[in-house]
Amino acid sequence: MSGFRAAKGDLEIESVTKSFGDFNAVDDLTLVVPRGSFFALLGPSGCGKTTTLRMVAGLEQPTLGRILIGDTDLTGSRPYERPVNTVFQSYALFPHLTVRDNVAFGPKRRGAKNALQLADEALDLVQLPHLASRKPAQLSGGQQQRVAVARALVNRPEVLLLDEPLGALDLKLRRQMQVELKRIQTEVGLTFIHVTHDQEEAMTMADTVAVMNHGRIEQMGPPAAMYDLPVTAFVANFVGQSNLGRGRITDRDGDFLVVDVHGSTVKVPHRRSQVQSGDILFGVRPEKVRIYRDRPTGVGNDMAATVLDVSFTGVATQYLVTVASGATWSVYEQNLDVEPIDLKPGDRVWMSWDPGHAFGVPAENAEVPKGPVLASEATSSDPSSGPALQDAQ
Repeated sequence: MSGFRAAKGDLEIESVTKSFGDFNAVDDLTLVVPRGSFFALLGPSGCGKTTTLRMVAGLEQPTLGRILIGDTDLTGSRPYERPVNTVFQSYALFPHLTVRDNVAFGPKRRGAKNALQLADEALDLVQLPHLASRKPAQLSGGQQQRVAVARALVNRPEVLLLDEPLGALDLKLRRQMQVELKRIQTEVGLTFIHVTHDQEEAMTMADTVAVMNHGRIEQMGPPAAMYDLPVTAFVANFVGQSNLGRGRITDRDGDFLVVDVHGSTVKVPHRRSQVQSGDILFGVRPEKVRIYRDRPTGVGNDMAATVLDVSFTGVATQYLVTVASGATWSVYEQNLDVEPIDLKPGDRVWMSWDPGHAFGVPAENAEVPKGPVLASEATSSDPSSGPALQDAQ
């Protein structure tokens, strides 16, 4: 047991499959999480992210493959034998114990003589020493969440697992805790693995984000790079919103691919496309698109459209427009102008964007949801709200 708990180093998941009957919840997953990083597993319900976390914690065992920390193979070991702690969404605090005793529970069970001192240090870290004598029922949701983090950190695990720990908090408090968790991780220098379906949460806190789908990782990398250049339609739709259109590469113009999208000619930088010939799924983010009453000149790609809906969201206005193919696109315009453009449903408009912002992903087997997304849905953390595009079939 001491050998497992003394394990140090990168977390390595080697060719791991987890099957439940005929269903593979995790399918041949290989992953390395560098020691001391803040890593996020992002994906919709049922994608395998929580199953992966449970295998790292020892609550489930892989059907195939190995899980290691450094050179120590943890496969087959029990949860209490591993240098891993978990913060759950429910917090799971002991209601009959004070905050201080909740945090000191782990060190006391291990026989640490300075258990209370360690608890006080952990409470200092989460900035709650003044609430040490209270019971959990006397705390707010955010305070309970911090106590749960302190109770996990007091054991100084090599890896801290966060299983959607902010899901029970309201929006304002959730955003505050995102900043707080990042501060704590930076201060203690431990490996944090955060499992969530909330794209904003993952991008705000994590150094590296891995997007999971059907038990596999579709794309992994820094949040900004992943948002700017998705490599599959699923990532383009799940991480932020994307306007997508099925097209065919017809020519090449210097550094750009020339693409026909239902009669409209657009350009995609060849270095930003995962496809170099044949069918392609063209994409551009809604905030990269500008909207005009008249056709602009010298600004790049353009496309005619009809306004479907206008939604004022405070800092921006979202326009839903229908293009000639029948697809619905979304455009975000920041409310910067003193006299903003006055548009209403039914107006004919032009859209334009810098070709350098476009990207291309494979069209084959692309998961492109149906239907437009309204502004109220677009700001939600619910992944089922979908992307900004209705693909023209």
